[in-house]
Amino acid sequence: MKYFMRLPSLILAGASLLAALPVHAQLNDGKPDPDYSVPERLDLEYSLAFAIDNNFTIRQAKERIRQQEGVVLEVRAAEIPAVTGSGGYQRNDAAVGPTGEDRYWSFDITARQILYAGGGVRANIREQQLSLDAAVLALQEIINESLLDVRTKFYTVLVSREKIKVQEQNVELLQRQLQDVKNRFEAGTVSNFEVLRAEVAVANAQVPLITARNDYRLSIETLRQVLGFTTATDVNVTKIPEFMGTLDFVPASFDLRSALSTAREHRPDLLRLRKLETAAEEGIVARRAGYYPNLSIYGGYDWRKGIGSNSLPGDRNGWTVGLSSSWNIFDGRATAGRVVQARSFLEQTKLAVGETQLAVDVEVRRAISTFQQATELAEASKKVVTQAEEAVRLANARYNAGTATQLDVLTSQVDLTTARLNQLQAFYSYNVAVATTRKAMGLSDELRPTKVMNYPGK
Repeated sequence: MKYFMRLPSLILAGASLLAALPVHAQLNDGKPDPDYSVPERLDLEYSLAFAIDNNFTIRQAKERIRQQEGVVLEVRAAEIPAVTGSGGYQRNDAAVGPTGEDRYWSFDITARQILYAGGGVRANIREQQLSLDAAVLALQEIINESLLDVRTKFYTVLVSREKIKVQEQNVELLQRQLQDVKNRFEAGTVSNFEVLRAEVAVANAQVPLITARNDYRLSIETLRQVLGFTTATDVNVTKIPEFMGTLDFVPASFDLRSALSTAREHRPDLLRLRKLETAAEEGIVARRAGYYPNLSIYGGYDWRKGIGSNSLPGDRNGWTVGLSSSWNIFDGRATAGRVVQARSFLEQTKLAVGETQLAVDVEVRRAISTFQQATELAEASKKVVTQAEEAVRLANARYNAGTATQLDVLTSQVDLTTARLNQLQAFYSYNVAVATTRKAMGLSDELRPTKVMNYPGK
């Protein structure tokens, strides 16, 4: 359909992503392939492309465009000549037939074209065409929102996976500490209390590790939902792909004035309401057409049975051409009521534009504020992990030298785990904040290929 060719660059970019996918992720005659399987590896690019064609919200929006295209075709029919044909056959008693005939048939074909309808036909077409453009913009907005959701859920999977690694590292450190304490206890240099405390620390560390593993499983299911991945064959039930990618800190910057200006020019939801505002203006013109007469031209050809003729096509035929007009001089003020409704709808649409404009401005300001906070937290978290790792090293060295207690070692290890988890959360929040700010500005999803910093402990 030609209107899909006019979709923003985001959808075209999605099509290019889709072309690079394996065969089982491609569309099948415009419908998702029911036989796709869980891939061995899954990255963000694959996920975004898959969601464009399988996310249920996006698919519903595409169908609404198809529906609106049908409405446009329907209203355009009024400006195209309409051709109708009719025919009939009748058999009756000769006593009641015309001129004593027992059979009668007739056929005719007529073409009719509206010449003037008070501007209502063209206004209706323009109104529905603008509504179609609005539906395309609504699809773009839904794609932006859905891809942001996919990106966020994919980031959640990555951060959940990294949290498992951090907790595993914590358990490993505590187990080494426990073994060291046991060796010292056997040598008689420490008491049984320190062994017991080390065992308790290892046992306590198992709880967040178990929780992290469950969070990881739940995050995968949430991602599956936003992708629209519905296949549940025996092979796919337990299969989990290898998730490719890391959450990296790539410094970015956003200017508030530029962001607000960009949002006002590119936000699809705002552009959609402006289209609907123009459509509402056309709606007033269409309703006011009821005040005016309409004029049509018609022409036809008839075939009829003549007197004494019992064979087709009959012996009386000929053409007819003429003009017809009608005018509702008084319709009980029904037209006036429709005009009032149309004008009220226009005012409501204008108010919706103003309300959405304010909401967009607030959303952009909030997004940039959150981005600034996430940037500061990500910057601060870089030094903390390095310092915490050094603190663990010094605590172990002092403990081995007898100048630090076991509690000092355990405390430093807890601090290191906390620092790593904080950095994971900071990097996650930063990446989400960047994507959210871009979406608030009305920009399409953009993969960020540059990587300058990775998480620790990988």
